[in-house]
Order: sequence, then C-alpha cells, then structure tokens
Amino acid sequence: MGTTVALTVVCVLVCGIAFAGAVRVLMPGHRDAGTPAAATGQPEPSVPKPSSTAAKAVAPSEDEPLPGVDTPATPPPEKPVANTNSYACTGYSGIESRVPVSMIYQDTFVWGDDPPYQVGDGNGDVNWKSDPYKKPSWYMWLHSLRWLGQGIQAAERGDRKALTHVMAIIHDWVQDNPYSWKVDVGAWESTMHRTNVLLCARQAVLAGMHVSSLPSQYAWLDQALVDHAQFMIANWSGPSNHGTDESIAMFGVGCTLHRTPLKQLAVERLTQAITQAIDPQGSTNEQSIGYAMFNYTLWGRAVSTLQRCGWDPGPVINQRRAALSEWLALATKSTGDLNQVGDAVRQRPGTAEGTPLEYVASLGKKGPEPGRRAAVFDAGYIFGRTGWGKSRPFTQESTYAIRFGPSRRYHGHDDHMSITYASHGRDILIDPGHSGYQLDKWQAWTKSATAHNVMTIPSAATTPVDTRLVRATIAPTWESYSLTDSPAPGVNRSRDVLVLKDPDLVITLDRGQSASDQRYETLWHLAPDQKVTVQSGTTAVAAKPGDKSKTYLLQIPYQHELPADAISVVQAQQDPVQGWYYPDIFHREPAPVVKFNRNGSSASILSAIVPTAATETATFSTRTIGDMFFVDLQVGAKKATIRILADGRMTRIK
Repeated sequence: MGTTVALTVVCVLVCGIAFAGAVRVLMPGHRDAGTPAAATGQPEPSVPKPSSTAAKAVAPSEDEPLPGVDTPATPPPEKPVANTNSYACTGYSGIESRVPVSMIYQDTFVWGDDPPYQVGDGNGDVNWKSDPYKKPSWYMWLHSLRWLGQGIQAAERGDRKALTHVMAIIHDWVQDNPYSWKVDVGAWESTMHRTNVLLCARQAVLAGMHVSSLPSQYAWLDQALVDHAQFMIANWSGPSNHGTDESIAMFGVGCTLHRTPLKQLAVERLTQAITQAIDPQGSTNEQSIGYAMFNYTLWGRAVSTLQRCGWDPGPVINQRRAALSEWLALATKSTGDLNQVGDAVRQRPGTAEGTPLEYVASLGKKGPEPGRRAAVFDAGYIFGRTGWGKSRPFTQESTYAIRFGPSRRYHGHDDHMSITYASHGRDILIDPGHSGYQLDKWQAWTKSATAHNVMTIPSAATTPVDTRLVRATIAPTWESYSLTDSPAPGVNRSRDVLVLKDPDLVITLDRGQSASDQRYETLWHLAPDQKVTVQSGTTAVAAKPGDKSKTYLLQIPYQHELPADAISVVQAQQDPVQGWYYPDIFHREPAPVVKFNRNGSSASILSAIVPTAATETATFSTRTIGDMFFVDLQVGAKKATIRILADGRMTRIK
C-alpha cells in the first residue's frame, strides 16, 4: 500500500439492487479519515532537553515486562514524574521471582521450566560458561544478573550477608568478563539488562550501608558501569526495542554518575529511534503485537526516566504512544487477549488509565472507547470487530486480524494474508504462537507460513515475501480486503477476504497460479480444545465436547470440482511439524489444523469459517449469473448472500 489509506463514502449497486448504508472504501494513496489527529502527519522529532521544572507527581519505579514470559505488562503512569535528579531501579522483570536469597547463597540459578542449576561454588565464584540446557535464553538471563534481584532487595533493606554475596557474584562477573565481552553472545545480548542490575546494586549499597557515596571497596562497580556504557556506545542495536533499552540504560549511567555526554548521546538515540520504532499511525517496527505492547511500556519508561533526571522528553514520544494505545486496543480480541501475531505469547493488554487500552483491558467497563471498529495500517495490519460491546456483551463480539506488508523482520513471522478470528466468546482461528528463541524445528515452524491461516504451496521453494493490499472496503455489516503476492519464483498468490456481521463469519477466496503443477493447501489452525469431524468433501465441524458453540469449516466448490482429498486434518505431527499451539514459550499443546487441498498449475479455494451455536447448522447453495458467482448462506435462522466477481472481489448483497 501507499503511505496512507483513504476513506470514501460510496453507494454500491449490486445486481441492480441499491445497497443502502455507508460503505468505506480504503484505497492506496490516501489516509483513513478515522485516524486520530495525534497519529496523522509526520511530526519532526523534538530533541529532549534538560528541564528546570519538576513535575508534581512521583511515580513508583517500573518493572520492565519480559516478552516470552506470561506476565502481564503494566504500562507506566501517564502523568509526569518529579525531577529527583536520579535514576530509578527498573526491577528484574520477574526473573528473580523463583530465585530466593537462599538459592543465591548457593549460587543457584533457575529460569523457565528447567530445573534449578548450581552455577557457582557457593562463595560467589560462578562458571559463566554454564549452559546445561543449551538454551540461548537461559544463558542470556544468567548473564543479565537479574536473577540476583531478591538478594539485591534484601541488601537494600540492610541485610549485610545478602549484600556481601550478591556483590561477590557481580564482581565475579566483572572479573571473568572483562571489556569487551562482545565475543560472548549471551553476555552481549544482556548488556542493557545487566547495566540496570548494576545500577540497582549500586543503589542497594548506598541504602543498605546508609551512606551517600560509594565506599572505596566498591569503586570497581562504577568502572563496570562506565565499561557497560562504553559497550552500548560502540554496539547500539538501532531503533528496535533492544536499542531503546540500551539508550535508557545508558542514560541511567549518565544520570547516576553525572556524566552529561552519556545522557546527551542516549537522548539523541531515543530521538532518532522513536519515529522509526512507532510510526504516526501507532504501528511498531517489531512485526509483533506482543512486542508492540512491550514497546508501549518501554517508551513510557523512557519518558519517566528522562523526566526523573531533569530532561524534557518533548511531545513526539507521547504522540506516538497515544497512537499505539489505540492500535493495541484494536489489536485486542473480544476474548480480552491480544492477538498472538508475530513473536507473542497469550497475554492481556496492559491497563493505561484514560486511554483505549483501559477500555479493552476492562472489557468495555472503563476508559474511552476507540473511535473505530475497523482500521487498516500501512505497516501491514488490519484489525476489525463487529462492535465495542454496545449492542451485545463485549466478549460476544467478533474480532479479526489480517497481516500484509513488508516481509518478515525482527519479531515477525511469515504470516502474510493470515487471519485470526474470535467469535462466540472464544478463539475460532488462532495463530500457533511463539516457541521462544531456541534455533530448532519448533521455532522454524512457528515462524513459517505453514503455522498460519494462509494458502501454502508446500511443493514450491517459498521465501519471506512482501504482500500488497490491493483494496479494502468497510461497510456497516461487512468488510472486504484483497491481497496479493508471489511467495516463490513463478508462483502467484492472492486472497480475498469477506468478514460478515449477523451472521458473524469469514469467507476467503484463495487463488494460486504457477507455470507448473503445484500442491496448494489452505490451512485453518484451530484452538487446542477443538475436536474436528469431516462430514463430507465440503464440510468439517469443530467443537469442544459439551460446549455451547461449534464451528463449520465449509469448502465451497468454485471453478473446480473438489478432489477426493479436499479436506484433511492434521494434529500433533512432528515431521514435518504441524498441528500445535504455544500459549507461551514453555508449553506446547496439540491443536488441529484443517487443510483444504488442491493439485495443479492453478487453484481456487473458497472457504467459509462459520461459528454457530451448538444447536445450529450452517449450509450453503451456489448459483452463477453471467460472470458473477453467488453463495447463499443459511446460519441458524440468519441468511446472507455474497457475490464474487471474476477478479475475486467479494461483496455482501444481503
């Protein structure tokens, strides 16, 4: 798409019948008029500057959320914090929660679902090459030193034994990992986290010993902070969450040690990064909804960090966070969870008082309602819903997310054209989630197209691809979108999507074309509690035993006769991997995948995903008039008719 999206009101005539009601056609090259003022235009980055005016409110220190761990993120307060000319300890992100002081005394570390492991000799002499489970995250969090959090907190309260032991471990790291530690990827990746731990430890020394300046026996700690700042100067990760974390930590060193050049460089980098990390529409550059929530919190911490040490952060960060707040609200499902798109675990959105995030986090009970129910974002996201809980309960609305745009980067997946869908108070179409950062077959699968609700071409050598949104239309009771790309040399793919309200359902038309015969499979990933029954070549039904609802997955014959293997079901398959779900990076559950299959040089697969009450049925009939194809759907007592033009464009006509 172009850099903006338009909103045009038209009257659609279908088969000579006037369609009454406003229809918004979002075309490339214009902006959606529903975009809030704070998200329009391209504001010039305003360089934050020292401030002599202290804010009136003082906020508690924020604990940075950890992507990949099922811990809800709590955004920092929106109100300015007071200028105390200090840097607040950022906390330990929950890494410390399973490592009590007694374990620290034994030099024992635990993370994730692996057993505790003694990494030292019990006197603070740690083997920093310990990697018993061969997991990059385990090793990185060991080097972060965040696991010492409970010991540092005890030291701050005056526990001299705890102070002696945690400082022995920290000093051991400094001695065993002299500058520069770049050759050790775990030590490198955790630099900004470890910097914050060193700053927390420094504060604990002063508080626990009741002194105002660092005792001489801990002079090495300030040198370690300088070395860490120097490392981040030389190895900036750029405008990603890593780079932002580094800049905040570097600013913390400058604030603590009264080194203005460090603060100035950190501010320059934050100023450069904000306009790339969060665009004017509120999309982040991470390609992950989970990391978008993380970035909302992270940039809020950047604001409060600058204010606390006497710097004015300027308006741009707050403008971009305001746009991101609505983006995240639109990205929240009717179930109350964020969509698991990209590297994302199952999580609730953080509550931010007075923002649309408060509205969705409270399931519509508090906060301002977002101004739109459907929106297209140039970064490659489409979010839509039947409503905001006004005409029916919030959790009974239907919600969806669709991906397109630039090819995979950062924390993105090969999920272009994929759709996730929630309705009837539950997940209907899911994203299988995030398996963590272990380079194995599970990570390869979760990032691949085969882990998403798309047409795949398993017989072709597919690669990450840019996907173009050709058109988008938003009407009172339906939305339609057309997308196209080329996932492999000589192979073209398109998807038209029609989302209906009353009855709530999703229809997709997938078309593939190649100069040679290929295998085409449209995949539908279902929640792990669903049991699938294939009733015929056109119909599969998924339901949780004893539930009040079920889902019809209809393959509607279109342009081709259905083959004998038109529908198949895969679950808990390991070679090749298929049919799983990750609620978080530590747990994997079997989950059914329904496949609609074709062979040939071209394929047209017309699917209808229809959630119903357990007592209802969903049926269809088709007819052709000229070059137009019609599908009549009966869902319980409700009816809908759609029209498909020769170019694949779908429209609801009643």
